[in-house]
Amino acid sequence: MKTIGILGGLGPEATIDYYKEIIDEFNQGSTNLNYPEILIYSVNMAKFIGMLEQADYHGASRYLAGCINKLAEAGADFAAMSANTPHLLFSEIQDQTTIPLISIVETCKNRAKELGLKRCGLFGTKFTMKSSFFSESFAHEHIEIFTPEPRMIERIHLLLFSELELGIFKEETRAELLSIVCKMINDFEIDSLILGCTEFPIMFPEEYYLNIPFLNTTRIHVREIVKQSFDN
Repeated sequence: MKTIGILGGLGPEATIDYYKEIIDEFNQGSTNLNYPEILIYSVNMAKFIGMLEQADYHGASRYLAGCINKLAEAGADFAAMSANTPHLLFSEIQDQTTIPLISIVETCKNRAKELGLKRCGLFGTKFTMKSSFFSESFAHEHIEIFTPEPRMIERIHLLLFSELELGIFKEETRAELLSIVCKMINDFEIDSLILGCTEFPIMFPEEYYLNIPFLNTTRIHVREIVKQSFDN
């Protein structure tokens, strides 16, 4: 079994969720204690987000690649970043790392294809929603990506960093986010929503809301991580 490397801290609540999801996935259909060896490197989130705010993408990719290489030095055979936002620099980070990375975007795209989805809404940080890394990847499978209107993008970003990233999950925030999804269903006829920040699955743990699938990027990513841990 391969040793799993997790780049965590982006943010801490999602990192905890990743560990729990990996263990739960290994427990499926098994009663033994043959859990994988997992290494977690928790990065300084303020440092990374600060680089993005300053558009220092080279510095940001170099910083995360250096952290992943520390996982490799500790014995990880491959790694996964436990957040969607860093994937806007996925290629740049992979080019600077010594072990392979599993992309949350590619695994989510494959799941959307399996479900026959064609018009996916996307929630995430403002960096994720304003970037094209999801839409460019999904376009290869003829799947369109839709994001909220600009002021709602800023609102979602604010809620993420003032509440969810701090482990604060309020019912009124859940209701507000669902109202934005309703508007996207009406405006864009989306057939699903990508939970493109790994804090969102903690707030929306069910597979369906408002009669459309909510794609849990953490769970989708974890299933591929576990699969890769068994591959030769």
